[in-house]
Amino acid sequence: MGDGRWGGAERWRSAGGTLGRVIVVWAVSTLTMLILAGLLPDFELQSADGDSFTRTALTAAAAAGAFGLLGALVWPLIVRALLLVPALVLGLLVFFLNGSMLLVALWVIPDGRGAANPETAVVVAAVMSAVASATSTGLAVRDDDAYRRRLYRLTGRTRPRASVDAPEQVPGTVFLQLDGVGHHVLRDAVADGLMPTVAAWIADGHRLTPWRTDWSSQTGASQLGILHGSNEDVPAFRWYEKDTGRLMVSNRPASAVELQRRAVRRTGDGGLLTVDGASRGNLFSGGADQLALVLSMAARRGPRNRSRAGYFAYFSDPANAVRTAGSFVAECGREIFQSTRALLRRDTPRVSRGGTYPFVRAFATVLERDVVVSAVMGDMLGGRTAVYADLVAYDEVAHHSGPQGRDTDQVLRRLDRSIALIATVAEHAPRPYRIVLLSDHGQSAGETFEGAYGLTLKELVRAGCGLPVPRRVRRTRSGSEARDAARDALRLALHRPVDETGETARELPVRSSEPLVLASGNLGLVSFPDVPHRMTREEIDRRHPALLRTLAHHPGVGFVLVASAEHGSVVLARGGVEVPVAELDDGGPLAVFGPGAARAVRRTDGFPHVADIMVNSMYDPATGTVHAFEEQIGSHGGLGGEQSHPFLLSPPELSPPVGAGEELIGAEQVHRVLRRWLRECSGPQVPLEIAPSTDEAQPVLPVDRPVAQDKNH
Repeated sequence: MGDGRWGGAERWRSAGGTLGRVIVVWAVSTLTMLILAGLLPDFELQSADGDSFTRTALTAAAAAGAFGLLGALVWPLIVRALLLVPALVLGLLVFFLNGSMLLVALWVIPDGRGAANPETAVVVAAVMSAVASATSTGLAVRDDDAYRRRLYRLTGRTRPRASVDAPEQVPGTVFLQLDGVGHHVLRDAVADGLMPTVAAWIADGHRLTPWRTDWSSQTGASQLGILHGSNEDVPAFRWYEKDTGRLMVSNRPASAVELQRRAVRRTGDGGLLTVDGASRGNLFSGGADQLALVLSMAARRGPRNRSRAGYFAYFSDPANAVRTAGSFVAECGREIFQSTRALLRRDTPRVSRGGTYPFVRAFATVLERDVVVSAVMGDMLGGRTAVYADLVAYDEVAHHSGPQGRDTDQVLRRLDRSIALIATVAEHAPRPYRIVLLSDHGQSAGETFEGAYGLTLKELVRAGCGLPVPRRVRRTRSGSEARDAARDALRLALHRPVDETGETARELPVRSSEPLVLASGNLGLVSFPDVPHRMTREEIDRRHPALLRTLAHHPGVGFVLVASAEHGSVVLARGGVEVPVAELDDGGPLAVFGPGAARAVRRTDGFPHVADIMVNSMYDPATGTVHAFEEQIGSHGGLGGEQSHPFLLSPPELSPPVGAGEELIGAEQVHRVLRRWLRECSGPQVPLEIAPSTDEAQPVLPVDRPVAQDKNH
């Protein structure tokens, strides 16, 4: 009986506290509205003849109350109706939708005393939402239970029911991927005080372990291996498949869903997150049933595409929506300022940062970050067993600003704050959580290949093939030498005169299709689509006698991989170096790329869809410089420098990733480590062996209906 009276008293006390906070927030909102009415000439809370202060205050209270009710009841319905609107558009619409609700709130006030023009309504609504959110948060901070309830509300979660059978003390695991943050960058950020949360974890005993990527050091290959246990036959970020005629691009929905399907069929299980898992902001689902901003799900047609639903929980709170929209606009302005400053200072290296890039950066660093962090918070409050989330902010900024500098320092600080917020929310979750930080690759700095040599890799290949190139390319040293070599080689091979355009006499055989040149950071791929098989060195030499020599001898190229009828496959480099892949070691032409380079090249050489010619840019170990074959001064995708050295940061409760003196090599090995940690936490039991047949594996595939094809495939 006493316990019942005590429980009833607690409930009444909780209800009274909640009512008190509502009244305080209402009062602060009313005061804010009165102040704004006094400051803004186009915002009125009085009749045309004027009102007493009491009457004006009552009008403000009515308007504030109506606005709050609309935000609580109508706003979630608006957001749900707009789920099919692209996230970028939704973020820009937030201000106008919020302003529209204020106009409706003013319209329902008796006697028509409230009025504002649309532009002013947007400003007033934004300020009102921000003040109400700050007040509510401030009141809840000192009350743990109130703060917990607010977190559940903001993340769209309901508090899980207690169960005597539920293993509440079994820890869950959150994997946070800091996209593109290399091991060296993280250490420097900790040493420089940019990431105090991470620094405190390391001081408390967390293990910081570097690991080494495969040759394809990019998110598509790494995350596929980490989440699904296999990144076999992913030679680059983008590549051409001769057997299907398909151009695969890792960050396109149809390509992502196909890569995930292949990995599931190869391994025989759905992925790391198959049981009670959540995938947030990733390219692949990992087998999770809870998804938000997952690219492989974006290819699903119809209402079963749940990936967009991740926006709803976040944007259903107008304060969240307005705060993120404001930060989005501020980030666009920050990028314009930073790029203008770099231009005025004539910073080098530098790439173009105009066009839509400010919006792309703001999406990655603000909108996606906020939605993903909110989703992770909701997963923890819901007691989910395993969560894997990707925070892409650093990677996006580093591509255009460089891996280290003032721009990326700001991003690392904000990432640390997001980590701290997630750690704080974990304290209020219904079960303990172990948070693991990791990255999928690093970034290597350097001027672009075009910036350093005046022509792109595609133009160099065309010149080496004797194909027409722009006049500016012919004026560069590289382009001129390549064209001369092509003309000389063709003249010797055919014993016929060649004109200045590189064309042979009319009676020669019809020219074959032009080579397809693709760039993946500082890794280039050259394919000849008209040849159904992987061309050999001998075949390429017969068709384009100067091409391989042009590529291998170029100062911007580190080495070239090509098949050979005589030697199987060979690595070519400057100085006439030729090493069969079977005899390849970490010395010779691969020495500057560090330990493991030979293994990575040998593995990729065995992929069914490896390109006819694989080109890795030069790497200067003294400066850490590589030359990206695309417009990036911070790049990743091949071998050379920090891009191949991501990190894994794990709490001391988990077993060491590898034994003493051992190295963590490849994304597939990282997958096995994460899977072991989940077993240690009594989490999802991912199959250790290939068990199900193809038919049994079908339900865990990401789509069960037609897939929308990517454009330009």
